[in-house]
Amino acid sequence: MKEIAIEFLNIIEDNGYKAYIVGGYVRDYLLKKESKDIDITTNATPKQIKKIFSNIIVKKSTLQNNDYGSVTINYKNILFEVTTFRKDLNYIDNRHPASIKYVDDLETDLRRRDFTINAICMDKNGQIIDLLNGVPDLKNKSIKTILDSKKSFKDDALRILRAIRFSCTLNFKLNDEIIEAIEINKKYLKNISYERKKIELDKIFASSHAREGIQLIQKLNLEKSLDLKNLNLIKDYTDIIGIWSIINSSEYKFTKHEKELIKKVNIVLELNNLDKLVLYKYGLYVNLLAGSNKGISKKKITKIYNRLPIKSRSDINITSLEICAVLKREPNSFLNEIYTNLEREIINNSLKNDKMKIINYLKTYFN
Repeated sequence: MKEIAIEFLNIIEDNGYKAYIVGGYVRDYLLKKESKDIDITTNATPKQIKKIFSNIIVKKSTLQNNDYGSVTINYKNILFEVTTFRKDLNYIDNRHPASIKYVDDLETDLRRRDFTINAICMDKNGQIIDLLNGVPDLKNKSIKTILDSKKSFKDDALRILRAIRFSCTLNFKLNDEIIEAIEINKKYLKNISYERKKIELDKIFASSHAREGIQLIQKLNLEKSLDLKNLNLIKDYTDIIGIWSIINSSEYKFTKHEKELIKKVNIVLELNNLDKLVLYKYGLYVNLLAGSNKGISKKKITKIYNRLPIKSRSDINITSLEICAVLKREPNSFLNEIYTNLEREIINNSLKNDKMKIINYLKTYFN
């Protein structure tokens, strides 16, 4: 990936502009971590970038006086986010600058960013450019804002969550200045959209240090500002859906699939996750999420689930047409009642999942 990114920089520079890799990719490269994000900063404007590359996506800007936001370019199946050197002017709504000004100076652009560890650059020769001392902060595992922390978090309150995210995902420390600034500015998190907050929270909850991230949210007393409940009830920090199920927030928006899973987990939280019918009906994954948060051994739940004679209705050794033939009836809604009965009998080991035994059972109880 680095080779392709360097190649990408050279294309821009061959057209007479300056360009650097910046942010997460460089940070992770120095930490010897894999990274999928590649951000490019350049003195070329979006219109000029459009003339160099064809396979681009232009994002509409949220700024009032700008026709363009960042430009995303698909180059050799890698997405590059390209932004022009800029200076942010007069932040509004604790998130966005009211306007920006394009500049021709790399350091000016870097000074508008959030943390020193995200302002390290790499040039077309693969050389590291560290104008704001982010490399020493990486070595010291320290998260520092570029601007005064109080101003930085007031300008863009989402940076509070980003600080927590980097702290837990990288296992870095927040210094006293940042902790104090978070305490002063946490009220502004109310002004950030739940969509943007959820993106950061998802990254915290999905990290291998989710426990530390959640504990940091509690330590900084951010639950009210973030509309998060029940954090003290979370016992299993290994699955993002499991965590959101315990939080059970109506404020944050979820995909249809996420909603279905969260609903099921909340149902089985009130049930016995070692019960064979509960395991059969709601599946292993949902019961593991609920059970582990109640202190039930995952190994024990899995063992009982694996011993179920059937895992789904399709495993029952008779078809609906065969049932109709045995009972001499036309297909109808009665089939659901019969299948429900067969599921219960087979799961409870009262009936073998054998076609002839099922046929005899049907003749005895449904004829």
